[in-house]
Amino acid sequence: MSSSATPADASAHQIQRLNPKVLVISIAAAIGGFLFGFDTSVINGAVNALSDEFALGAGLTGFAVSSALIGCAVGAWFAGALSNRYGRIPVMVIAAILFFASAIGSGLAFGVWDLIIWRVVGGLGVGAASVIAPAYIAEVAPAKFRGRLGSLQQLAIVLGIFTALLSNALLANTAGGAAESLWFGVDAWRWMFMIEAVPAAVYGIMALFLPESPRYLIGKGDLDQASRVLYDFTGEVDVNLKIQQIRRTLEREDKGSLRDLLGGRFGLKPIVWIGVLLSLFQQLVGINVIFYYSTTLWQSVGFDESQALLTSTITSVMNIVATIIAILLVDKVGRRLMLLVGSAGMTVSLGLMALAFSFGEIAPGADSITLPDPWSTVALVAANAFVMFFGTTWGPLVWVLLGEMFPNRIRASALAVAAAAQWAANWAVSATFPALSNIGLSFAYGLYAAFALISLLFVFLWVPETKNRELEDMDDLQLGHRKKDAEKTAPSTDGA
Repeated sequence: MSSSATPADASAHQIQRLNPKVLVISIAAAIGGFLFGFDTSVINGAVNALSDEFALGAGLTGFAVSSALIGCAVGAWFAGALSNRYGRIPVMVIAAILFFASAIGSGLAFGVWDLIIWRVVGGLGVGAASVIAPAYIAEVAPAKFRGRLGSLQQLAIVLGIFTALLSNALLANTAGGAAESLWFGVDAWRWMFMIEAVPAAVYGIMALFLPESPRYLIGKGDLDQASRVLYDFTGEVDVNLKIQQIRRTLEREDKGSLRDLLGGRFGLKPIVWIGVLLSLFQQLVGINVIFYYSTTLWQSVGFDESQALLTSTITSVMNIVATIIAILLVDKVGRRLMLLVGSAGMTVSLGLMALAFSFGEIAPGADSITLPDPWSTVALVAANAFVMFFGTTWGPLVWVLLGEMFPNRIRASALAVAAAAQWAANWAVSATFPALSNIGLSFAYGLYAAFALISLLFVFLWVPETKNRELEDMDDLQLGHRKKDAEKTAPSTDGA
């Protein structure tokens, strides 16, 4: 139909095998996701210790835990404009420096406000990495493999979460508790933060050796370098044809800005709203409550600190397995169907958690809830089922969609807005959980179940299918229930 459909279709057929080089640079870019997961989850094992250290109440504890997310929203917001101006690689290096500074500063914090400032600094790096990694991977990946390569971002995130939880457990067990002294007389919870400096340095060094995004290079007029990246890494056979396709999608603007996102009845282009709402629902189902507060949560149902840390680590392993399953399925099943299944599964599992905690009891003289049998088992199984449904669908697929669904000319800016919305929602959920749990854990998980149900309707009505589409064809996306009509005129690679 459209003039770009046939060349894009031909280009997709040319690339039948994954170039190992594009896999390597995608993995290197996804290390930002590892730091993203590590930084946002490392505080999990330190919550109780730092709360005692600085004599924090529930409100300030919640703010200290979620403070990094403020920096995440700001970092995400500005990452798009910075990457459009200076390139994807320089922003990765900046993010690595921020990660490194935050790790050392948080570990040496002398007060809660000092800690919060350093957590915000780390959040700036997390926010930038959350925008750059999916955009970069989508821009170097062939359409046939883009879902799998884009899912590496989420795999790196959950590996970061797992590593943070595992290192927390090891440090706490070695010291005899998170609040106990470890090496050089420094408390174990401080080492939990400082150990992040190692992967931060690795990320920064590796970023210096990555090729720049070919779509950024073409936008800046560096066609020779773009040609080399497309041929050597992406595996394009007809490089000149691909460059012409990319230039056509970029030529309508001279300089990208947030103004390019404006339009429609509600202030933004419809596709931008889809990205924003995908980001919001990914967080409003409460997934990060499991990772930020899981140690405290499982202590409340009768586990001691060591058991709770181990349970949290096992849960993160399940998340890794779930993400690997998603990587194997995403380019075969498609994005929409997987999201629909995930929303349904999360609704049921969160509903069971809400039901289980409605049977919670507070023993005389105790300040935490306990669950009687069999409801403690139901809560544990439901929580892990929730992680599996999220990890196989909404966790990785939202990042895949955000990296690929926007037209070339607005990708970085639109992704920045969507990611900023995601971090704002993440902060709101994390900061309000202590207050909601005081009302009742049954109420909290019931609220998250309601958002999961709404996400099911949202995906069915509005979320487009992007499987096998070239990035240069994203201008023609049809939304949600109009997908079947679009398939009649879409390129043949859009199908199974």
